[in-house]
Parts: sequence; C-alpha cells; structure tokens
Amino acid sequence: MDKINSLTGMPDLIGQKSNESNSSNKIFETEIALIKIFESYSLNEIRTPALENESLFNRSVGDSSDIVNKELYTFLDKNKKKISLRPEGTAGVARSIIEKKLDNETHRFWYLGPMWRYERPQKGRYRQFYQAGIELLGYSEGLAELEMISMILSINDALGIKNSKIKINHLGNKDAKDQFCEALKNYLEPFSSKLEKLDLDRLNKNPLRVLDSKSEQTKDILKDAPKMNEFVSKESLDLLNLIKNSFSEHNIEIDYSLVRGLDYYTGFIFEAISDDLGAQDSYLGGGRYDNLFSDLGGKKLPAIGMAIGIERLAEISNYSVENKTLISFIVLSDKIEQNAYKIAHEFRYLNNNIIIEVQLSDGSLKSKLRKANKDKADFAIIIGDEELKNKTLVLKPLKENDSDQKILSIEDAKKFISSLN
Repeated sequence: MDKINSLTGMPDLIGQKSNESNSSNKIFETEIALIKIFESYSLNEIRTPALENESLFNRSVGDSSDIVNKELYTFLDKNKKKISLRPEGTAGVARSIIEKKLDNETHRFWYLGPMWRYERPQKGRYRQFYQAGIELLGYSEGLAELEMISMILSINDALGIKNSKIKINHLGNKDAKDQFCEALKNYLEPFSSKLEKLDLDRLNKNPLRVLDSKSEQTKDILKDAPKMNEFVSKESLDLLNLIKNSFSEHNIEIDYSLVRGLDYYTGFIFEAISDDLGAQDSYLGGGRYDNLFSDLGGKKLPAIGMAIGIERLAEISNYSVENKTLISFIVLSDKIEQNAYKIAHEFRYLNNNIIIEVQLSDGSLKSKLRKANKDKADFAIIIGDEELKNKTLVLKPLKENDSDQKILSIEDAKKFISSLN
C-alpha cells in the first residue's frame, strides 16, 4: 500500500508545549498577537468560504496577474461549475458584502485563515499559507490611510519586529493610472528585445506590473523610465507627505516605483519589508481599492485594506504568549477518575492565569511526573484513593528549588490556585 503524504507545499502545523521555539508555535502565537491588535482597533471578524466561483478572482484580482494566470487552484465540482480555492481574502469579503446588500454602509473587518496559490514552495512561501487581513470599507481617502499605517506600527511594536521599513506610493485616479501606463509602455517598447518573456507579457497586459520585475536587466532599463509622481495629482502627493510626516519618527519611505500585484488596487498603496527576511522581504502590504465593489456589480464603495503573511511575520516575530501557570493533574486510581476530574473542572474556573492538564493516559506516578516535567509544568497535583477519601490532594512544585510536596485540603488548594499569577 502506498504511503500517504501531505501535498507539496502544504505543511502540517503542530503545537508543542515542550519546545517554545517550534515554528508552529510561533505561527500560533503570531495569530494570537494579531487578533489582540485587531480587537484594540475595534475591528469585527468576518469569515468567508475557502471556495468561490473562479469568475470572482478573474474579475477582482485581474486576468493579468500571476495569481490568475498561474497560481489559482481551480477545478470542476460535481455540477461542472468552475470553482477555486481562495488565493487572497479581499475578493471574498467584497462578494459577501455585495451579496448581502451591505455595500451602503461602513465596515471595519479583520479575518484570518488559509489561502492557496500554486507556486514553487520556498522559505516563508507555501502553496497553502496563512494570511490575516484588514478591510476598512466605506471610508474615503485620508484618515483611513493614517489608520492603516498606525495598525502596521502597532503590529511591529507588539511583535518586536526589527529592521522594518514601510514603503508607500500613490497610483492616482484611473486617468492618471492609464496615462502613466501608456507612458511606461511607450518607454519600454524600444527595449522589447531585452525584456524577459514574463516582463514582456506584463508590458502587453498590465505595464504597471513591469515595475515589480525581479530581473536585474529590467531594473536597469527602468532607471530612466517615467515615474508615477509625474502623473498623479498634487493632492495625492500631499497625502504621501502627510503620512510620512505624521509618523516621522518611524522608518517610512515614499517609493514611486512601488506597485501591488493585484489589479484592483487604486490610489494609495503600501508594503512593509524587513531585511531579516532576505530577498523575499515583504511581510504585509495593501492599499486602496475604491472601484472593486462597483466592478463586481455592487454600489460604489471606497475601501482600503491590507494582507499580512503569517508565516513571514512569524519568522521575524519576537512575540511570545504571556506565560500561564501549567498544572499537571495526576489521578492514581481508575476508581476515582470521575470524582477527581470534577475537582479539576472546578479548579479551572478559579483563575484565568492557569492551565490544568489532566493526564488521561494510564501509567505509574513516576511516568506521569516524567511527562509533567517534559511538558514544563510548574506544579503537579496528585490525587489517589486516600486523598479523595480525606478531601485532600498532593501539591508538588516542579520548578522551584524547594520541591517538597505538600498535602493540602481541597479548600486550601482552591485558595492556592486562586492566588497564582
């Protein structure tokens, strides 16, 4: 029989109490930290399906994007309908709000979950990856941009992100964007023979995407190319300077060559990068997408959002979940398991700063204490027939120098557990 393995680029995440530097733990901890930040900014959670009609991503992400052309997981369901695993979160949020006729009001959303793109797996990039997102819907350009930058800075601060830079740019309105694309195309066409095939395809479909080229030769050609700031309005440039000046104590850079990989972006765009990530240095990015809702058949609704790569963020995060006191609860007789478990259940309500793990497997006291030490428990509570009969328990410290165990009444044990920080 063939061995069953996970699909390429779709790793398992398994938490371990005994290894605090475990990569899965870092991802879980990063998610916990992000949710706390989202709640502090009064964002509401939204959950959309992992599967959507393929047409949603063709219309939103854009048929000129690498995602649609190369990376979508698309297949026919049993009704011969083409459906896709979501490659990003914004399109599903927009579809949901339009479908439920909520596109005439403001919303402040966050979401977190798996996304899928069929690309070459590499460090920090997988075919199934985890992404958090923020969408501010119904807010015109201005204060919402400042709110986004504030959230990025809060994320950097809470997770202890070092060597970070926030790059910002403005794509202007539709006319400015079209004029710039035309000027860029006219400039690059004489160099067509020197462009790689990918960049040549981008030039014909969406010239803006050439600015995101990884080819050193293309980058050299682009040094004398037209710049976006030559086409956008003074108000757009003023907004960039306002944002930079509002957070002058932080590392914010105006980069007129910055573009985003999805076609729905208009106006203000941004990304955060860290030198600690190497060549693939971006860990979050986003921008304004004021035309997406009307393009998908809804009402005109201004909007701005960002996506956060959980794996990349976890890689550079220095955040750890606040330690709680771990108590290993050991029952020494199968005759008293039900009554002993009731005591453990009651103890859990006494203090939010404790974790009680009842050892469910069979074994000797020695083996159960060995497991408690492996799990890095702070204390062991031991209950046998005699203890239950006398309404007592044994409390054994596992980390203190004075490791003498004590016999406590159930009531005294409750007071002790309530006092733990």
